[in-house]
Amino acid sequence: MRVEIWSDIACPWCYVGKARFEKALAAFPHRDEVEVVHRSFELDPGRAKGDVQPVITMLTRKYGMSEAQAAAGEDNLGAQAAAEGLPYRTRGRDHGNTFDLHRLLHLAKEHGRQDELIQVFYRANFAEERSVFTEGDEHLVELAVEAGLDADAVRAVLADPDAYAEEVRGDEREAARLGATGVPFFVLDRKFGVSGAQPAEVFAQALAQAWGERAPLRLVDQEDAGACGPDGCAVPQHG
Repeated sequence: MRVEIWSDIACPWCYVGKARFEKALAAFPHRDEVEVVHRSFELDPGRAKGDVQPVITMLTRKYGMSEAQAAAGEDNLGAQAAAEGLPYRTRGRDHGNTFDLHRLLHLAKEHGRQDELIQVFYRANFAEERSVFTEGDEHLVELAVEAGLDADAVRAVLADPDAYAEEVRGDEREAARLGATGVPFFVLDRKFGVSGAQPAEVFAQALAQAWGERAPLRLVDQEDAGACGPDGCAVPQHG
């Protein structure tokens, strides 16, 4: 069975949702027969590569939040991440264009290191002091090498803006075709769609249903599940 996950490195709910999905997958009896593929979805595709802002500033300017509201949202997201055992810096993070990160994830897919790279990128973006947006290409090379990729291959992709560009755009077109308006968005064997960072129990149910049934794509949704879309990231009401 194949599970496709549309996500963006800049999306905190994608970071949390991946951990919740993996908790369900670890307990799934057929987990060794499940292939996980990460698909590209840019939350801010129109942002120029050099346009980098602090996350709090981005939230206040783009979504009309006050600084207090933005800070409270980050605190609550930090609590949600901590509940899944994930480190999360609630202050001092940057927001920028993620297109190059997605291109490198497609390189990693070709070498069987995609899950390793997306996890390294998530950790770097949400937990570490060094920014994935302002430290330059060599920082991305360092991260990719940590995930098992060849440094020269990574540099070659970063030097060629067309490398894997169509693969990224193709993923985004496919997300639109499937009806995804935000991320994370999980598609299980093209039978069930799970929208948002659902509880592990919801993912477990979807895995069991997708394994046992043949049916058109059906959306498994839950009110108030955390997700990020063009209008911003949902702010949890409880820590």
